[in-house]
Amino acid sequence: MIRRHFFLLAALAAVVLMLVVGGMKLAFGQKAAGQGGPGGGGGGRATSVSQTVVSTKTFTDRIEVLGAAKGLKSVTITSNTAEMITAVHFSDGQAVSRGQVLVELKADSEDAGIAEAKVRQAQAERDYQRWKTLADRGVAPRVTAEQYLAALETAKAGVASAQAQKLDRVIRAPFSGRVGISDVAPGALISPGTAIVSLDDVSVIRVDFSVPDRYLTTLREGLPISARPDSLPGETFQGRIAQIDTRIDPTTRAVKARAEFPNPGGRLKPGMLVKVSIDQGVRTAPAVPEAAVQFEGTQASVFLIAKGPKGQVARRTNVETGLASGGFVEITSGVKPGDKIVADGLNRVQDGAPIGGGPGGKKPGQGAGAAGRKAN
Repeated sequence: MIRRHFFLLAALAAVVLMLVVGGMKLAFGQKAAGQGGPGGGGGGRATSVSQTVVSTKTFTDRIEVLGAAKGLKSVTITSNTAEMITAVHFSDGQAVSRGQVLVELKADSEDAGIAEAKVRQAQAERDYQRWKTLADRGVAPRVTAEQYLAALETAKAGVASAQAQKLDRVIRAPFSGRVGISDVAPGALISPGTAIVSLDDVSVIRVDFSVPDRYLTTLREGLPISARPDSLPGETFQGRIAQIDTRIDPTTRAVKARAEFPNPGGRLKPGMLVKVSIDQGVRTAPAVPEAAVQFEGTQASVFLIAKGPKGQVARRTNVETGLASGGFVEITSGVKPGDKIVADGLNRVQDGAPIGGGPGGKKPGQGAGAAGRKAN
């Protein structure tokens, strides 16, 4: 019985000891926090950070959208009849002119039809001339000569019809351009609609794109526009807006426009994905490095360097951002040129904490601040 009471007293003493130690730790922790925590007025250890000065930069208001490139004229050459190919008059990638013969199809029956029609025309010509002579002499009625004249005209139409049928066996280029890669060869049998070869006029490249209707007042025919193909990094092509659609899409609230780009070197190819840009104007505004801006949801902020009781402290300041360009973010409100802010390492800084260090830090665009982000 005595042993049981002894163990109970020992356990009770251990619990009391633990409570006392915990209370002491809590009291000392609160005291330390009051001396060097956030808002402590610079009484704690200063955090070393790099600093930068808010400066002014030039920003360009720009509309950027994606579009697909296509030739000024593009068509896939096909046949409207089923027949065997007898001759191919082009090579892959060749430049051809309008009306140039590309492919010839077997036309034995058409040649025979033309020959037959010409024989009928010759016979009708002889009959008409004979009856016309008789009618002129007054031997035969004039109406008979007129009937043979009608027969002659019918025979001529028959020749034209036979020749037109043969034209279907000769496939020509509808416009000047450059043909693509083809697999056709003499002896191949093609059917109506079978693709023979593609033909593109790439002297001028067209790009169709859509922009929100709020930019409708900005767009106009003849407005300069630039294009940057994804497949040609670093290259920019200059053109103009050629047409603007007469309607706005009621679903997307966007208007379709077409731009044209001269393509003398043939660098732009139909089907390329192209980013087109329209500059609206240039302005100068306060700017800070992207790494100096911290985003929490839609709210952006920077750490403004202010004077504290014992040195410099960081004050979180909400800002309104604009465009992002060249590693800098436009600041429309919150700070002004000449203000000092924390350049990077924002995850190590707290509001009101003492800081040390000086100018320097990472280059614009590095760090975990606002890299690659744009404010709308």
